[in-house]
Amino acid sequence: MSPVTAGVLQLLALIAALALAYRPLGDYMARVYSSEKHHKPEKWIYKAIGANPSAEMRWPAYLRAVLAFSAVSVLFLYLMQRVQGILPGSLGFSSIDPDQAFNTAASFVANTNWQSYSGEQAMGHVVQTGGLAVQNFVSAAVGMAVAVALVRGFARSRTGELGNFWADLVRGTVRILLPISVVGALVLVACGAIQNFAGIHEVGQFLGGTQQWNGGAVASQEVIKELGTNGGGYFNANSAHPFENPTPFSNLFEVFLILVIPFAMTRTFGRLAGNLRQGYAILATMGVIWVGFTALMMWTEFAHHGPAFEVTGGAMEGKETRFGVGASAIFSVATTLTSTGAVNSFHSSYTGLGGGIQLLGMQLGEIAPGGVGSGLYGMLIMAIIAVFIAGLMVGRTPEYLGKKIGTREIKFAACYILITPALVLCFTAAAMALPTPGDSMTNSGAHGFSEILYAYTSGANNNGSAFAGLNADTQWFNSTIGIAMLLGRFLPMVFVLALAGSLAEQKPVPETAGTLRTDKPLYAGLLVGTILIITGLTYFPALALGPLAEGLAS
Repeated sequence: MSPVTAGVLQLLALIAALALAYRPLGDYMARVYSSEKHHKPEKWIYKAIGANPSAEMRWPAYLRAVLAFSAVSVLFLYLMQRVQGILPGSLGFSSIDPDQAFNTAASFVANTNWQSYSGEQAMGHVVQTGGLAVQNFVSAAVGMAVAVALVRGFARSRTGELGNFWADLVRGTVRILLPISVVGALVLVACGAIQNFAGIHEVGQFLGGTQQWNGGAVASQEVIKELGTNGGGYFNANSAHPFENPTPFSNLFEVFLILVIPFAMTRTFGRLAGNLRQGYAILATMGVIWVGFTALMMWTEFAHHGPAFEVTGGAMEGKETRFGVGASAIFSVATTLTSTGAVNSFHSSYTGLGGGIQLLGMQLGEIAPGGVGSGLYGMLIMAIIAVFIAGLMVGRTPEYLGKKIGTREIKFAACYILITPALVLCFTAAAMALPTPGDSMTNSGAHGFSEILYAYTSGANNNGSAFAGLNADTQWFNSTIGIAMLLGRFLPMVFVLALAGSLAEQKPVPETAGTLRTDKPLYAGLLVGTILIITGLTYFPALALGPLAEGLAS
């Protein structure tokens, strides 16, 4: 079987698995977030934190709860790293330096999981499992909660109440993420991923010497890093490491975990909004972009431009031979079109155009299908922009899901889409203009520029993957990328929740003959075009200086 055929068959198998999980998981999540029952373990948690899960919140109270919980999480994770040297199970590792501890705490709380350290050489068992793995769960649950709050804004009328953040947080963690993670961890262990608390030990003979490896609760952390679109790896090689991702089957399973909740949440959206066809329209938009990007990536990496490529079946530099070009391309697109920093190949080694596809996937806003929660609310913001543009074309006040999109709503949506590009481009410009940050680049010219552009794109979009040619473990990059991650995560949430509150206060608008049907293929096409045009106009100059220049020169 040719490598191209194998890659296409893996993609088809992945689509089939996602299709099978779409309806049951989407409906289940809708029941979780609409249920009025509280299970006994959940009641214990509410009592421990002093929360009333039945109390409805308006958007300012919901936002305060999100920010307060996240601020405490950053502080807790920062302190845990700073005192690691005296914690049991530290494996002899010293405490983390202040700038790196801040960067890591901001990263995991923001669902970014950017890592400027090698996990097996820096973090002990307590920090890994009691700090980082915990944030993998709750940061994902925060994103899902905010998405559900926005959906309630569309579904409710004449009220500013959006639900209860604490109930949404706990239910997302206990009823959705935790059960799937238990099953997924068992699958990964069966595939060969390790799950233990062993210390550092020497293995094998390599060129006359031995090599040291850590043990760890790897399978359990691997499954939630993918399922929660987090991405932080136990090892520096991340999902290319055989302890994390042993076989081609485990690789495809991990891609499935990355995509399953973001895609299924469109079904949840349709259920909660009372219109499944609207969910299908959003799903179609996400699916078209994802399949299109995957096809482009496979084409660029399989293209043969010399004898070396012909022998290996494609651009194999930086890719694991047990996965090959096809599976690496599928994984790469999945991780950059979602807020997942996991990688199973070396992104800096991709072709120039391949690196551009990775960058563009993040710069779209990671909405196809995006991160857990963040992908859905990001796509709904773009849907509002699309109906606004359609309204301008026909001279009619835009409506979406029975709600008028007026001046206030469009201002919130516009602020949302401007925040991330401003962070990416301003920080990239500063890093290129100042003398010291440039010393971290291992390449010059267009590829070196792409390294820095990728770093801030990944951080501000809460992705976490890296081009890996950049030495980001400096005070400048630890601090600025940490700030970009926090602002890129929580400033957009301000406008999402404000928009949700504004929509919930409206009374429903009856559908008329002049209402734009947003559940039809025509609207899905308009939405795809809107996303690509807005991103193109925003980032094209930067992309032209980096991956496009490199790709056209090769």
